[in-house]
Amino acid sequence: MAAGRAPLGLRRWLSSPAPAPRVCVVGSGPAGFYTAQHILKHHGGAQVDIYEKLPVPFGLVRFGVAPDHPEVKNVINTFTQTAHSGRCAYYGNVTVGRDVTVPELRQAYHAVVLSYGAEDNRVLGIPGENLSGVYSARAFVGWYNGLPENRDLKPDLSCETALILGHGNVALDIARILLSPLQLLRKTDITDSSLAALACSKVKRVWLVGRRGPLQVAFTIKELREMINLPGARAVLDPADFTGLENAVKDAPRPRKRLTELMIKTALEKPREKPVEAQAAQAAASREWGLKFQRSPQEVLPTPDGKRARGVRMALTRLEGSGDSARAIPTGEVEELECGLVLSSIGYRSLPLDPAVPFDTQRGIIPNSSGRVEGVPGLYCSGWVKRGPTGVIITTMNDSFDTAQSVLEDLQGGVLDMSPSREGFRAVESILCSRGVRPVSFSDWEKIDAAEVARGKAAGKPREKIVDPAEMLRLIGH
Repeated sequence: MAAGRAPLGLRRWLSSPAPAPRVCVVGSGPAGFYTAQHILKHHGGAQVDIYEKLPVPFGLVRFGVAPDHPEVKNVINTFTQTAHSGRCAYYGNVTVGRDVTVPELRQAYHAVVLSYGAEDNRVLGIPGENLSGVYSARAFVGWYNGLPENRDLKPDLSCETALILGHGNVALDIARILLSPLQLLRKTDITDSSLAALACSKVKRVWLVGRRGPLQVAFTIKELREMINLPGARAVLDPADFTGLENAVKDAPRPRKRLTELMIKTALEKPREKPVEAQAAQAAASREWGLKFQRSPQEVLPTPDGKRARGVRMALTRLEGSGDSARAIPTGEVEELECGLVLSSIGYRSLPLDPAVPFDTQRGIIPNSSGRVEGVPGLYCSGWVKRGPTGVIITTMNDSFDTAQSVLEDLQGGVLDMSPSREGFRAVESILCSRGVRPVSFSDWEKIDAAEVARGKAAGKPREKIVDPAEMLRLIGH
């Protein structure tokens, strides 16, 4: 053999290109798309397939962001660019865990990332929670945003007072939607049926109730300012809740300080101290909203026939500790608040997807380290199912990049089984076909999108969402 020449078999092995990594992402919300985007950007050969149980993509950007916050939905443009990449494919109308299992995906792909979010809500765990007139914030938001599973909610808006349990941005979103002038909502992509229901709504007062105090609220200043400036509605804040807080907040982080100062100003400002036009607007306001603190729900009280909610009994609490770690302890005193509509906004919850995936039911997350699922090489998670249902889209973006980085490190470090026999979607396609499941492509979604935009244009809205998956599938000839 000539010096310097490798044996023929070895030469062939050295020159055969490594198989292109096939990565599968489950869930097409921000976590899924940001994970895909980062992998595609930093690995020139990777092929990423995104699976989604609904025919339509974008998760909470489509179904969670308030209709009157269109600017937050602009990230859809970035996600669309990712989907248009020649190395990215979208398969909607595929329920992972039912139509195809996680072990089957792991057989077909070199890496699988679970980014399916939080599909359930936390329950209050109190008597009367199942009475008519009590809804989870998740279902209510899904209803006005066109989430197919909530399209038949038909909330009863015939009462004057609504009570929202929770002091987060979702609670403020719901209060704003309930109290917004119709002419503002008509210009948004809110669903036609919820607009019709809100047009007949008798709700004119909304209380937002929290277990802890003003220094522990979870909403942000932008949402609070929007609520304070809502046309036709006035803020009712009890000055007693805010006296002495200026000192307590002196050394707080800047966002908390500014938020508290805005609440203090709103609560303590005398009407005559406001500009004349603001005084006039407040006097003319036919609707009102307010924040109630240190109250913990004990029971939803029934009407005499035992069928509907008529109010909530709440334990008054005192705080132990300070700042974000302060705990609400019942004082033994109680208070009843009359209301005919109760909305529970105490957080979302992730659910286990497949028996083959470890799941921490206490924390509602998949146990992981930097997105690597514990004890299952080649399986990853990102977004809310990884860290819990907190944070805004930018938080999810950073979190997803972190998981994507773990995938890239494992691809480069030779940790993953890079067998060329893993055929990605080709293997999954035959499984889906055998089970009678027809995936929806991104170009199919773009037909649905065009139809929604056209219907919206006719109504003077940015879009009219199609809320029935069967209608979506008919539209694309499925």
